[in-house]
Amino acid sequence: MQGLIEAGADAVIIGEERYGMRLPGNIGLDEIRAAAAWAHEKQAKVYVAVNKIFDNASLAGLSDYLHTLQEYGVDAVIFGDPSVLMAARTLPRPIPLHWNAEMTSTNYATANYWGRQGATRVVLARELNMEQVLAFKEQSELSVEVQVHGITNIYHSKRELVKNYIEHQGNEASSQDRSIERGLFLIEHERRDQRYPVYEDSNGTHIMSSEDICMLENLPELMDGQIDSLKIEGLLKSSVYNETVVRSYRAAIDAYAADPSSYEFQQEWLDAILALQDPERELSYGFFYKEQVY
Repeated sequence: MQGLIEAGADAVIIGEERYGMRLPGNIGLDEIRAAAAWAHEKQAKVYVAVNKIFDNASLAGLSDYLHTLQEYGVDAVIFGDPSVLMAARTLPRPIPLHWNAEMTSTNYATANYWGRQGATRVVLARELNMEQVLAFKEQSELSVEVQVHGITNIYHSKRELVKNYIEHQGNEASSQDRSIERGLFLIEHERRDQRYPVYEDSNGTHIMSSEDICMLENLPELMDGQIDSLKIEGLLKSSVYNETVVRSYRAAIDAYAADPSSYEFQQEWLDAILALQDPERELSYGFFYKEQVY
């Protein structure tokens, strides 16, 4: 977290597995307090992911958890489940809430509804194209966050699908590592050249994209569209890679903001990322320039 902020990030997302999903590591409450204090000294923000799929048992302690986060001075809570919003209403004062419904935050009317319930920001679905993103911003009553770099989640199940697969093969699953560190991946029979990372944790099974989004060259289009937050997803990447990506995006953002009329993209910004990019993971524009149909 410190490395990312020192590389130029304005904010970081942290959290722990009992309340957050698809995080690179667990950061408990004591560490969150220290993280928020350190980040604020650097004029950066800390957002805590509370974005798991909640069942009845998961609700125990949620209100107390949010109370503690507020006491520790975190800058926002990321949520998808309305139970988090309801628990936030018990806090002594409002806390910024970022609504992130993954693949279903696809229209501004729904986002505005959650804004009227207390959300302050919407994290757009990664499947929206550029035209839809810019139209969303024009009609949204909330600030808008868009992912501009990194891996995306394409499937989630609370079932232990990898465990079931291993046992279906007649093998013992309990002794095998199915965590994010194992490096497991899925390959489709029809597209053997694409590898989809897959892992299991206490929140279930996660299947990730075979490519990484990279909008470094196209940031001016998003900035001209007044997008409020540009997110870099660092999951399944090394600290060196993530810090390099942040530095490149920071340089491009600052250069365009300083003088849009004379801005020129510097190939060295992209080359620094390409030097560390996994050769089996292509950099792409994701859905930004595709005609997406739901």
